[in-house]
Amino acid sequence: MTSPRSLLAISAIASMMLVAGCGSSDSSSSGGAYGGGAETTASAQTSPSEGVATIKAASVPKLGKVVVDSDGFTLYDFHKDKGTTSSCYGACAGVWPPLTTGSTPKATGGVSASMLGTTERKDGTTQVTFAGHPLYTYTGDAKPGEANGNDFSSYGAQWYALLPNGEEPED
Repeated sequence: MTSPRSLLAISAIASMMLVAGCGSSDSSSSGGAYGGGAETTASAQTSPSEGVATIKAASVPKLGKVVVDSDGFTLYDFHKDKGTTSSCYGACAGVWPPLTTGSTPKATGGVSASMLGTTERKDGTTQVTFAGHPLYTYTGDAKPGEANGNDFSSYGAQWYALLPNGEEPED
């Protein structure tokens, strides 16, 4: 027969295991972490889906003024996307988190509001678009002003920062 103390210990261990397993492993969450893995990515985005994404222009070394998020992190387009339809999910979205918004995105600091839009992702979140391109951050950018993902091949296509006119910077 099992003692009440043993049952309590088993119950406590089972509860701890249940709580530990409750985290999400969906790396396609809206997030824009910088310098972290997929789990950091899921929780550190500047514009969570319930917030409003703000896009502006900022100077980045070697590229000049590019489109950035509200924290100054470079935003990228993905050549595998078809129009405003994202092709980046799963592991891709863990490295290149989509910029999502809970309402109409805002433009400031040299970005035209007419260039902004949104698109619905397969998971039901709303991704921000710029000049018809879904926008992403890059976990390889550790701080504002970096553009380590520009002209970078990953997940089957090239990634580029965008200029305030919607074009990609010269190589």
